[in-house]
Amino acid sequence: MTEPASLVSTPEAPVPPGGAAEWFAGAGGVRLRAALFAPEGRVRGSVVLSGGRTEPIEKYYEVIGELMERGFVVLAHDWRGQGLSQRELPDRLKGHAQGYKAYLDDFQALLRAFEGRLPRPWIALGHSMGGCLTLLAMAHGERRFSGALLSAPMLGVRTGKVSARSARLGAWIQNLLGRAARYVPGQPRDPFAQSFEDNVLTHDPVRYARTAGLLKAEPELALGAPTWGWLDFALRAAAYLAKPDRLRGITVPVAILQAEDDRLVDNAAQDAAARHLPQGQLIRVPGAYHEILMETDSMRNIFLRVFDTLTGRTAPKPAAAPKPAEAPKPAEAAAPAPAAPPPEPVVAAAAPAVKAPAAKKPAAQPAAPKPAAKPAAKTPAVPKPAAIKPSPAKAAAKPVNGVASTKKAAPVKAAAKPAPGKAAPAKAAPAKAAKPAPAKAAAAKAAAPKTAAPKPAAKKPPAKKA
Repeated sequence: MTEPASLVSTPEAPVPPGGAAEWFAGAGGVRLRAALFAPEGRVRGSVVLSGGRTEPIEKYYEVIGELMERGFVVLAHDWRGQGLSQRELPDRLKGHAQGYKAYLDDFQALLRAFEGRLPRPWIALGHSMGGCLTLLAMAHGERRFSGALLSAPMLGVRTGKVSARSARLGAWIQNLLGRAARYVPGQPRDPFAQSFEDNVLTHDPVRYARTAGLLKAEPELALGAPTWGWLDFALRAAAYLAKPDRLRGITVPVAILQAEDDRLVDNAAQDAAARHLPQGQLIRVPGAYHEILMETDSMRNIFLRVFDTLTGRTAPKPAAAPKPAEAPKPAEAAAPAPAAPPPEPVVAAAAPAVKAPAAKKPAAQPAAPKPAAKPAAKTPAVPKPAAIKPSPAKAAAKPVNGVASTKKAAPVKAAAKPAPGKAAPAKAAPAKAAKPAPAKAAAAKAAAPKTAAPKPAAKKPPAKKA
C-alpha cells in the first residue's frame, strides 16, 4: 500500500493538474517515490515515464502535461538513488549504483503498485538511463507494454579517449578493490555550479533555467557525478543489450529517438539496437543535444510527432467517439477513418517503406480511364475527351515524395475525378450534335448508340469496355 508524498513546484514549473505523488516499496524495502497524473475526459491508455540519471519527476512536468492533453494517464517515478527516492550512499550527491538487478526489481514493484490504476494499453517512455532500463526490463520478459519510445537511450556510454572495453575493465577493478563508492575522475561533481554555456544537455536556456530553479527550490532533488559503481552498472547493462538475440524477443513497436550531437551516450549502439529489434525504428533529431525532451521547440516537436505516430498504432483515439453519432450515415463515418492517421506521415525518417502498399490502390484506378479514351478516339468528338485526361491526376500524385505520400488523401481524390470524366464525353456529344447541321446531328446520333449501346447490337462490346 502506498503513502502520500510531495511534489516540488515553482512558478516556472507548476505541478500539472490531477497529479499526486506516493511512496512505494522497492526491492529490499527501499523507499521510492512515484507520481500519478490523470487527465480529464476520455482516456486512451497509460504512459510509464522513466527519467534519466539525475532526473527527478519534477523535471518532466511539461512532458507530462503534453501527454495528458493527448488523453493518457501518466505514471512517473524517481529511480533509487536520485530524486526524492532513497539514496544509495550517505552522501546524497554521489550518483551510485550496485548493478542493474535492483533497478529491474524496483521497476516491477512500481508496475505492481500502480497496475490497477493504469488503463490499457501501456506505453513506455524512457530517457537515457531510463530508456536503457526500460528496454532491459522488456528484454528480461516484461510484456505488458504495447509499445515503447526511447529518447537517447543509454545503450552505450561515451568514454572519451578510453575504449568502452578498457573503461569496463577499469570499473570492474575499482569495484574489486572496494572503491565503487568513489567518484569517477574528470566528472563535474557540483550540480549547482554548472552553467548553461557549459552544458551539453540542451540548447534551450529557458528549460535549462527551469530545471535549475527546481534544484534551488528543493536541493534534495540534486545529484552530482557518478561513482565507479554506477559506471560499472551502466557498462554492464549496455553490454547485455548489445547482443542481438536478447532484443529479438521484444516484438512490440519500439521507436528510438537519437540526438545527433549527443556527447554522453553512444549513437552507434542505438543504431544497432534499432536493427535488431523486430519492430525497431530509429529517428534522428538533427542538431540535438542529449536531452531531446528538454530541447528547443523545433527539436521537441519531432518527439511529439513520433509519440503521436506510435500511439496512433497502439492506443485507441478519442476521435472514435463521434462515430456513433454519425451511425445513420455509414459512408460518412467511414470517411474520417483514413483521415485519422495524419500524424504518421509526419515522422519523416521513421519507416517510409511500411506504408508503401497504400499507394498501389490509386495506381489500379487510373487504368480505367485509358480504355475510355480509345472509344472516344473513334468518334468525331475526340478533341474534348482527349483534353480531359486523368494523367494530370497521376502527375499530381507522383510529386508527393517521402513518407507523407503514403498517407495523404490525395490519391482518393484522384480516384474520384475519373467519374466526372466519364460524364464529360456524354455531355460533349449532345452539345456538338445540337449546333451542327441536321446531317451532322444524324451522324452524332449514330455515334451515340455506340457509347450507350442500346440500338446497334454489333457495337455493344465497345460500350461494355468503356
